[in-house]
Amino acid sequence: MPTKVEIKEIAAAQSWQIRHEVMWPDKPLHFVQLPEDAAGIHFGLSVEGERVSVISLFIKEQQAQFRKFATLPAFQAQGFGQMLLQHVFAFSSGEGITSVWYHARTLALGFYLKAGMQPVGETFPRNGIDYIRMEKTLAPK
Repeated sequence: MPTKVEIKEIAAAQSWQIRHEVMWPDKPLHFVQLPEDAAGIHFGLSVEGERVSVISLFIKEQQAQFRKFATLPAFQAQGFGQMLLQHVFAFSSGEGITSVWYHARTLALGFYLKAGMQPVGETFPRNGIDYIRMEKTLAPK
């Protein structure tokens, strides 16, 4: 039986539990809440009705930054994260965005390279984890 996958816009608060569970389970829930969440566009990917991946997009002029991209561990390495990321690229292109960027954990560098993103600059530490800026140039539609 084919798996039913749906991607849709969600409220910021609907992303917090997955953000927390995947990214910072040892911190309080408010640690994964962003002050600018109200200004973002948030997407959730559901499999058979269960939300398993979330991402938040923040647009400024012709650039967009995505943040707090998280997929539940049981659903990682199955292509769902790539599906959600490609959705964000397509959405951004449709909005006239020419560049999308993200501060990626260096351990996930291969995932973002596979998605067509390129590293920019040097790695930097934050909260005990190494990150690097990844960017993708888009052709607006």
